[in-house]
Amino acid sequence: MLDTPPIDIVRTQSLTSLVQREVERLILTGELAPGERINEQHLAARLRVSRGPVREALRGLEKARLVEAKVNRGVYVRELSVEQALEISEMRGLLTGYACARLAASSTAEQRARLAQLIETMAAAIAAGDAPAYYEHNLAFHDALMDYAGNARAKEMYDALVKESHLSRRKSLFSARAMAESNAEHRVILDAIRKGDAAAAREAGERHIVGGRRRFLDAIGMAEMRPG
Repeated sequence: MLDTPPIDIVRTQSLTSLVQREVERLILTGELAPGERINEQHLAARLRVSRGPVREALRGLEKARLVEAKVNRGVYVRELSVEQALEISEMRGLLTGYACARLAASSTAEQRARLAQLIETMAAAIAAGDAPAYYEHNLAFHDALMDYAGNARAKEMYDALVKESHLSRRKSLFSARAMAESNAEHRVILDAIRKGDAAAAREAGERHIVGGRRRFLDAIGMAEMRPG
């Protein structure tokens, strides 16, 4: 027999999921910064829940590689090393190139129009000097590429990588020059997709992520590690 009634199990699981999504949001927006210790008691009070769902949510986020538990020290927002960030970027490049090639072969006019709209929205954010807005629309552009590619497994892999990369990527898109370079690369991707050139689209997608790696390394003062 179950010690806990089924309805209580459902309630607990649902609450844990809600708490996990909220803590994930705090991490991805930078409100909980990389390396920051997560105080379960304060978090529970903020979210108006008991510590149980918070503890379970943190276990889920540890599996998602967004937090790490340190013995006798507590749970911390995960910090990516430069090497780890570059490994994630390399995998993102492969998936982005794949998605761009797929879209060059099979995109719809509506999908291409949406990508173009996002590029213009990013251009407006650059003109306004609004780096946070640019970052969010940049995420939407890449999310659309993966969605439109139509491969659920590739999208799942990409989403997991993007969540990890949030821990380091924001700082690489804060300068006007970096944003302008990034959006120019978006235009090259869309141009190749419009032309139906799968090889060029794949190359443009992969080069865009390589460019992102360069911008990241420049932003943290490690230009000597830039890819050639």
